[in-house]
Amino acid sequence: MKDYEHPFFRPLWRRIAVVEVCLVWSVIEFASGTPFWGVIALGFAGYAVWQFFYLYKPAEENKPPAEPKE
Repeated sequence: MKDYEHPFFRPLWRRIAVVEVCLVWSVIEFASGTPFWGVIALGFAGYAVWQFFYLYKPAEENKPPAEPKE
């Protein structure tokens, strides 16, 4: 199991919240005059978008088992 497939991240709102927190953190860093940390936070946000929205494949928990083909 990969970290982005952890059950904690199954609800969409949690994945969106993680990205938003990183973006807000970046804005705060740029506004306070520390662009180095702002870029780091933007990197976290970009990585989160990549992991949570591009690579994320939701687990199908209630999927019935496949019927054997004859």
